[in-house]
Amino acid sequence: MKLESTMKRLSAVGAIGVASVFALSACGGGSTSGGNEAEAGIDRLNIIVPADPGGGWDQTGRAMQKDLQENDLVGNASVVNVGGAGGTNGLAQLATEQNPDTLMVMGYVMVGAVETNAAENRIEDTTPIARLTEEPLIVVVPADSPYQTIDDLLSAIESEGQGVSITGGSAGGADHILAGQMLKEAGISPESLNYIPYSGGGESLAALLGNKVSAGISGVGEYAEQVKAGKVRALAVSGEEPAAQLPDVPTLTDEGIDLVLTNWRGVVAPGNIDEAKAAELTELVTEMAETESWKTTLETNAWSDAFLAGEEFDAFLQEDIAAVKTTLTEIGLL
Repeated sequence: MKLESTMKRLSAVGAIGVASVFALSACGGGSTSGGNEAEAGIDRLNIIVPADPGGGWDQTGRAMQKDLQENDLVGNASVVNVGGAGGTNGLAQLATEQNPDTLMVMGYVMVGAVETNAAENRIEDTTPIARLTEEPLIVVVPADSPYQTIDDLLSAIESEGQGVSITGGSAGGADHILAGQMLKEAGISPESLNYIPYSGGGESLAALLGNKVSAGISGVGEYAEQVKAGKVRALAVSGEEPAAQLPDVPTLTDEGIDLVLTNWRGVVAPGNIDEAKAAELTELVTEMAETESWKTTLETNAWSDAFLAGEEFDAFLQEDIAAVKTTLTEIGLL
């Protein structure tokens, strides 16, 4: 193993302990030279996706499964979907998971859902492993919608209130928060928001295509192909810059709304694992994030690389939980 690569990995797992990493490397669990499951140290990895098939978490979990197996970093990786309640059903399953070789996909959506659902199981009770990606959100309307701009949509909400509906992911997640913040920035009462949550991206898209809702919010990657095909019309994206997949779609800031929000995704492990297992799982995900196939995955899905592991991810997570609580209170969701 090259020194530079070694130091990068030790930094990534700093909160877990340097001694644990060397111990894992000595027994083969942290080796990057290998391409067999004995060196990988993990024969069977469980990946919990706390959402129904078709959404961003599902895409992330299955991309991890593919890249981990293709690079022989694990013997086998399986994905199980546990949908509902903004990911908190999956969080509850993780809390009772007996297999320590388990990762659960999660992110900004779950941080908010835990608060709005007053979930018994909390993210603070898990073992943080790594943040992987981030992407802006996109606001779309059905192709035949009368709303041509984000201002048209907000003006309609101001005048019609809950007669205008917005769909997206689970209550309290990034989509819901963005909808509430758009109203706040436009000076519209949060009581005017008629938000219809779905646990999977496929369901929200079906509602849009069936003209059952007025607008939808999701990650750019989930709606990009439908926008390109003309099935839905994009009004704005929530990043600082236009999205690479849809460079002609303006940002909210371009449209006069002083608001930037990106949706991050990462993985956590069961809260009852020991430091050595946490180090092993962090090393595993770090190795995956350095592979060429994962870099291709990021490019293919237009996900921005937001890798953060160990102590740094733990600190980020604590700060994000506190910030989301404040935001949910400000926009009337708590």
